[in-house]
Amino acid sequence: MVKSLLSMLTFFILYFIGSSNSIAEGLDTPSFPVPWQLNLQNPATPVAEQLVEFHNFLLIIITIISLIVLGLLVWCAIRYNSKTNPVPSTTTHNTFIEVMWTVIPIVILIIIAVPSYRILYFMDKVENPELTVKVIGNQWYWSYEFPDDEIEFDSLPIPDSEIDVTKGQHRLFEVDNPLILPIDTDIRILFTSTDVLHAWTVPAFGVKLDTVPGRINETWTHITKIGKFYGQCSELCGINHSAMPIVVHAVSKEEFEIWRQKQIASNIIDIPSKLALLSKEK
Repeated sequence: MVKSLLSMLTFFILYFIGSSNSIAEGLDTPSFPVPWQLNLQNPATPVAEQLVEFHNFLLIIITIISLIVLGLLVWCAIRYNSKTNPVPSTTTHNTFIEVMWTVIPIVILIIIAVPSYRILYFMDKVENPELTVKVIGNQWYWSYEFPDDEIEFDSLPIPDSEIDVTKGQHRLFEVDNPLILPIDTDIRILFTSTDVLHAWTVPAFGVKLDTVPGRINETWTHITKIGKFYGQCSELCGINHSAMPIVVHAVSKEEFEIWRQKQIASNIIDIPSKLALLSKEK
């Protein structure tokens, strides 16, 4: 009976894991959540790949421990109930078992800690970035800056009334100006905020970092796939917290350079109007 229960549980766990994988792999947008999705989104950066691998590794350990504990509970309920064991045991302790249930968890924690620290240090590594992007959180939208090129723009959410599902747009996930980033590039990302705490989160990148007023946080990414990647603010920041979508378009280096030159050119054209505005303010 115990073996049958364990076999059934193992089957259902593996079935659901396999189903969620097949759903995720079939997405046109690799970072968009879908109904009944059980697994993580498809990774698009080395950091996200390592996080997914670590998650799958932990899932194996958790599943084994859960099945062992469940098996012991079922076995104890059957073996030591009042009918099969009318005279209870007078055992008060067992040195071997007590040593084992202390040593084994310590070993498991060490096995988990080693790759965990390795990933944490890998996530903090920012060496010789080829591009720097600054993310600024506002109530309730995002602003982006490319300090090296003096490019800056706001990314505002598109209202529900303007969403066109025939174009593949998603409610609460679309913006007017997505962040454009090149693939195969080491990118340093700086984070800050103008008002309250926000959190810039893109699951496919393995990035979730707070934007704190008066402080600069930092991380890095290296996108390996061309595509459209979604995220949302993950820090309660007020009444419209749920309406702070993040959209990143990952493009080739050539396409990014074309976009970059257009942004620089538009900034040059806008300089006279900006100077006129400043003079009026004075």
